[in-house]
Amino acid sequence: MDSTMKYQNEIKKRRTFAIISHPDAGKTTLTEKFLLFGGAIQVAGAVKSNKIKKHATSDFMEIERQRGISVATSVMSFEYENTLINLLDTPGHKDFAEDTFRTLTAVDSVILVVDSVNGVEEQTRRLMQVCRMRKTPVIVFINKLDRDGKNRFDLLEEIEKELSISLHPMTWPINSGKDFKGVYNLHDKSIRLFTPNTKAADDDTISITNLSSPVLNEKLGEKDADILREDVELIDGVYGELKVENYLSGDIAPVFFGSAINNFGVKEMLDTFIRIAPVPRSRETNKRYLAVDEDKFSGFVFKIHANLDPKHRDRIAFLRVCSGKFERNKYFHHVRLDKEVRFSNPYSFLAREKSVVEDAYPGDVVGLFDTGNFKIGDTLTEGEDLFFTGIPSFSPEIFKEVVNKDPMKTKQLEKGLLQLTDEGVAQLFTQFGGNKKIIGCVGELQFEVIQYRLLHEYGASVQFNTLPFYKACWITSKDPQKLQEFTRFKQANIAQDKDGHLVYLAQSEWFLNTERTNNPDIEFHFTSEIHK
Repeated sequence: MDSTMKYQNEIKKRRTFAIISHPDAGKTTLTEKFLLFGGAIQVAGAVKSNKIKKHATSDFMEIERQRGISVATSVMSFEYENTLINLLDTPGHKDFAEDTFRTLTAVDSVILVVDSVNGVEEQTRRLMQVCRMRKTPVIVFINKLDRDGKNRFDLLEEIEKELSISLHPMTWPINSGKDFKGVYNLHDKSIRLFTPNTKAADDDTISITNLSSPVLNEKLGEKDADILREDVELIDGVYGELKVENYLSGDIAPVFFGSAINNFGVKEMLDTFIRIAPVPRSRETNKRYLAVDEDKFSGFVFKIHANLDPKHRDRIAFLRVCSGKFERNKYFHHVRLDKEVRFSNPYSFLAREKSVVEDAYPGDVVGLFDTGNFKIGDTLTEGEDLFFTGIPSFSPEIFKEVVNKDPMKTKQLEKGLLQLTDEGVAQLFTQFGGNKKIIGCVGELQFEVIQYRLLHEYGASVQFNTLPFYKACWITSKDPQKLQEFTRFKQANIAQDKDGHLVYLAQSEWFLNTERTNNPDIEFHFTSEIHK
């Protein structure tokens, strides 16, 4: 058996996806229900409740537990119906959108949770732009149907309009709010009845040959049965059967209705997901198109997380396997550092237990202990020099100077700043020609997290002074002389990022536009592809 075929079975078995949503739309609850189906957790409520310490894995840091928001992306793997599902959780909070954008580079598809009460919210729009840009297949789960929400047709229209995506209902709700009676499965023509506060069991499902069946009136009452018949006739007329290729190309999003907290409508979605969601895909690199079924191993780091275990001063780099087979204790080539590295304790995250893994295949995410070798975007290969493209680093919008309140802890502070900014939560700039340290973030909450972690993990006490900058732009020029002059004249507004690239810190949009007009030889960039 040739080795391409050998990995083929492993690749076919895997589905790697992320759940994205606005905070409070029900993402954590949905994650938990998936894990229950996969047998990865036994107790509902385990993701949120701190009492069950050994199960509460999704929210790592103390600050998250205090604020009740997910600010760290974590990985959970579980098996369901002979499929190995890798679920990447994403921070719901908008200040951590950048972390989510990067996680989206490591998945092959996405499930988007929309709250039926609030409809489409700002955060959802931004995340969907990234999915559309990357042509990522999306499945939509409309949640909280047991609450009084928007009309189901209005909701579909709003989602289509706001997110510029075509939808295709796969299940259809029977009423909503306190009158919510269940969902009709348009694919296999069955009805699942809803009883609040009970788990949906198989005997709640009624198979009917067609909608004129009298069973419908008996179970739903005449009025609701008639409304459902009309709705379905309308939907079948408009949508017909889903063409899977339109979903895979990112043009059409299948839609499911349900209530995650009641574990209702979730199984229908999961069953469809394993049937149609894409297997791990091939990817672009800066050298060539890299096929997922190539023999040789390759993978990239999309996230770095510090001190998963507060007792140990380590970091874990999350690596997405893109091709070939990752093996424990085997030497791989670290492209950026041009050195050979091996890992004696690589982790997988199956069933919520971190366990040492012997090998991993395309689509899998492996946790690698990192002593400072990794940055986001780093590539490991079996020798070839290439890196995967399209892993963004964004231009920050809030800037603060770091003021050290304890000069005895200068060393710890420097180390903490470097490590925390390597994780990609924030960017670190050093004033040009000086040593003033400036942190740039996309949101305020990140500063709180950094301050908290500097103190608790590195013993460094800092205060932040807000600086009057509005944007950071990376600057380059084909004429080194011009760049040098600009840097000299604008010294107060120039800094260097951690890799020594020059950055112009603009006070306002007006200043930025003026400088761009006055300096046609200088290019201003708003994202830095992480490798330049």
